[in-house]
Amino acid sequence: MNKRILNLALPNIVTNITVPLLGMVDTAIVGHLSQSHIGAIAIGTSIFNLIYWNFGFLRMGTSGFTAQAYGARRLDEAVKVFIRSFTIAIAIALTLLALQYPIALLSEIIFNGSPGVIAMALSYFYVRIWAAPATLGLYAIKGWFIGMQNSKLPMWIAIFINIVNIICSLVFVLVLHWDIKGVALGTVIAQYSGLAVGMLFVVIRYGKLFRKHLSWQFVTDTLHWNQMRLFFKVNGDIFLRTVCLAAVFTFITSESGRISDEILAVDTLLLQFFTLFSYIMDGFAYAGESLVGRYIGARDRKSLVTCVRYLITWGLALTLLFTVAYAIFGESFLSIFSDKKEVIDASRPYLFWTLIIPVCGFSAFLFDGIFIGATASRTMRNSMFIATALFFAVYFGLILFPHANFTSDAFRWNNCLFSAFMIFLTARGLGQALMLKSSVYSKADR
Repeated sequence: MNKRILNLALPNIVTNITVPLLGMVDTAIVGHLSQSHIGAIAIGTSIFNLIYWNFGFLRMGTSGFTAQAYGARRLDEAVKVFIRSFTIAIAIALTLLALQYPIALLSEIIFNGSPGVIAMALSYFYVRIWAAPATLGLYAIKGWFIGMQNSKLPMWIAIFINIVNIICSLVFVLVLHWDIKGVALGTVIAQYSGLAVGMLFVVIRYGKLFRKHLSWQFVTDTLHWNQMRLFFKVNGDIFLRTVCLAAVFTFITSESGRISDEILAVDTLLLQFFTLFSYIMDGFAYAGESLVGRYIGARDRKSLVTCVRYLITWGLALTLLFTVAYAIFGESFLSIFSDKKEVIDASRPYLFWTLIIPVCGFSAFLFDGIFIGATASRTMRNSMFIATALFFAVYFGLILFPHANFTSDAFRWNNCLFSAFMIFLTARGLGQALMLKSSVYSKADR
């Protein structure tokens, strides 16, 4: 079991680490142009993060359904899942293209910046938005590969995309001098190149499977509303769960900025510890999606229970490892994330929160993968609703009692914010742990 988990988890970890490189490469290239370019690329990237994050269900929902079909050896159903997911991805992408001008106007309202920076950000947006079909199509392909117990192909696709992006952006900006539009165009070409490679992998690895089942009647039956209803129901739950997640993180950033610019910088650094931990844990969560779905599809309760236990064991081991690493090297990590002495000095009083993040967060990540594999989206959604409500209740409860002038007491205010965040992470994991038997194990008995 450990070998199966690691064979799926390790490539997913590599994939997770390479994903942020797209934004980092863009930032690094324009960082040599001007401060305005850096601000513009930051706003442009934030716009797309806000858009694409909410469509993460195209990957998560696809992996769960595919894994269950794979476990049940219903490979015709696995093909149907791919068709449904990819079709929905393209439909959403075309809608985004049609609505690009209203989205741009809304972005001007949401994001602050000088007129010059906003203008550059929108010029970046109007080019990169044309990558939407490729980006969302890749969500579907990645989810399908994970469900088919193959996490190496998404890894190679991610690496290929980053190589193409780096080459194209460097040529367009430094050689052809196409400015920020060149950066955006590099990303567009990289995404479509990745989509082409992804489809090529589908044909090479699973071409016989598709040829065996694919026909016009098969496609029309697959896209019939009665067949699509469950797919939309599960993905609708995941969408609402993601909206709550985005709301919490957006609120943390917003409140940090309200406290002070210094606290905003500090919290941005501290959240990098959370992000680093999440990249590793998500690799095991993705392995959970693949294996849990497979064992539920096969009605193999014994292997399902064993898999979950091993995943939790890996989670506890990594939690201990990260907690010790953060305790010993926490200040060194700060120096990697920033070279501003004043920001590092201001971050030190809050470093103890980085030791708590792995303890509170590991189960939330793992159970997300387990419940996605079981397509237990309703439980995921409800636990996220409760955790989000607790986050806001705890935060506002702490800052209102006892009454204090938190404007002049940034330390207390920020500790209230992180206290609420830890409650949020803990509640997510605990809520799903309590429902593990009824929402996950029981599916292997049906």
